[in-house]
Amino acid sequence: MTSTEPTTTAATPNFFDRLEERSKSINSLLCVGLDPHINELNLAPDATEDERCDAAYTFCKTIVMATAPYAAAYKPNAAFFEALGPNCGVTTLRRVIELIQNMDDEKIPVLLDCKRGDIGSTASAYAESSYDHLKADAVTLSPLMGWDSVEPFVSGRYADKGAFLLCKTSNPGSNDVLTLPLSTTQTKTTAPNDLLYEEIARLTHQWGAKTNNNLGLVVGATDAEALSRARKAAGQNVWILSPGVGFQGGDLTGTMRSGLNEEGSGLLVPISRGISRSIDGDIAAKAKEFRDLMNAARDDVLKNGISKTTNIAEYQQSFLKFSLEQGVLKFGSFVLKSGRTSPYFFNAGLFATGAALSKLGRAYAASIMASPELKNDNDTTKEVNVNFDVIFGPAYKGISLGAVVAASLYSDYGVDVGFAYNRKEAKDHGEGGILVGASMTDKRVLVVDDVITAGTAIRESYTMLQKINAVPVGVSIALDRAEKRSLDDPVSAVQAVARDLQIPVVSIVSLPQLQAFLVQNPTYNDGGSVLERVTAYREQYGV
Repeated sequence: MTSTEPTTTAATPNFFDRLEERSKSINSLLCVGLDPHINELNLAPDATEDERCDAAYTFCKTIVMATAPYAAAYKPNAAFFEALGPNCGVTTLRRVIELIQNMDDEKIPVLLDCKRGDIGSTASAYAESSYDHLKADAVTLSPLMGWDSVEPFVSGRYADKGAFLLCKTSNPGSNDVLTLPLSTTQTKTTAPNDLLYEEIARLTHQWGAKTNNNLGLVVGATDAEALSRARKAAGQNVWILSPGVGFQGGDLTGTMRSGLNEEGSGLLVPISRGISRSIDGDIAAKAKEFRDLMNAARDDVLKNGISKTTNIAEYQQSFLKFSLEQGVLKFGSFVLKSGRTSPYFFNAGLFATGAALSKLGRAYAASIMASPELKNDNDTTKEVNVNFDVIFGPAYKGISLGAVVAASLYSDYGVDVGFAYNRKEAKDHGEGGILVGASMTDKRVLVVDDVITAGTAIRESYTMLQKINAVPVGVSIALDRAEKRSLDDPVSAVQAVARDLQIPVVSIVSLPQLQAFLVQNPTYNDGGSVLERVTAYREQYGV
């Protein structure tokens, strides 16, 4: 088949249905890798091909028989079998697959790790080899040649099979290609700052939906952010194979948080050397240990209730990373004015250089332009529309913030609005008064500040603006802590301002997005302890 669009295939039970059933029946997300490295077979340097193949079969059989109670699937790597020799290497691979499939009452799916990628009759020949001769249930594929390189493996008489498409692999070199931006080739489904691997994830969902839902993804556990973004792009029903835990150093808890779907499944974690090279030689115990560690991490994610659909945009990711680098955002133990002990602290006053203020202004501008509440889509005479005419920065922090936000709106989005601020004390010479900058009388005004703690400053600004017949239309802040004003008051300071003044309050980031950031960026998570403290704080004080 060489068509460029997926063809519809009648729904029949497929590889992923069987994988789901197996995973649930033994309560396991573990995929046991079968990689018979020559140097693990204890062979003499002059061993014959037959001796190598016999040793490889014994090596794999030992692993299979010991790990069967814990394996949701097996993943033999074709390369190691082919390297055994031209006469019996592939035959040994088939013997191992048949061993697994002939085990009494186990019905363990076999994923052949072969990473094929070609089109037309070549792809069809690869599919025939993998399924008819080697008897695999599924394969790994490269999707970079498009749908017609994938279709022969999952359609027609192979509609009950499955394929995992390489999306964002665990090797460092994957960044050379798979993280390339798509900003110059956007489609209807892509967004600014989307990366190539996100488009692969979307296509996997689209292709699978039009066949038999028999496509999954390969996304490395070594990049939690990519894993989270791939999950979001692919949706909840696509299975992800996530290599890299164990010898490659992938974080298991981060992998679970980023890769699981909302039901706590849809993720398969392959372990090869971590089991075959167990220090004490007890392969069964090591497989059970990995299975139990995965289940504990999964249960922790489900218990903490982190929303898998929490959206965190690229500008928000960048803002949080930059805030941490600048020391503006810190994790630890901080006693707030309210008396609460917070696991994080945010001090926007530490954005204290030209470069820092420029990045801060761009983050504010991005959040404003991403907020429907501040758009005026009814006016079709303008290409980019906002519902305010002037930005007002209340003294003192708001003065610099308002200036850089107004400048960033113009430089990044072509939105040219006025800027004004107030003095704490009235000036009795020159232009006089307490207001400086653009006239706000009869104008729509957006108030910009760093945070809302009690809301006093915003309310004072609102009253002042009304006195000059300005029309406050919203408030833009950097961080919404999203916590109750008191244990007896169920609303936050931000919610109270929005409720009492009847205007929207938008933020660059909020507490739920800070949680999502920690999920996707384990580097800042200190082994999960930071997220644990932030989650506990939100459970106690959050709205």
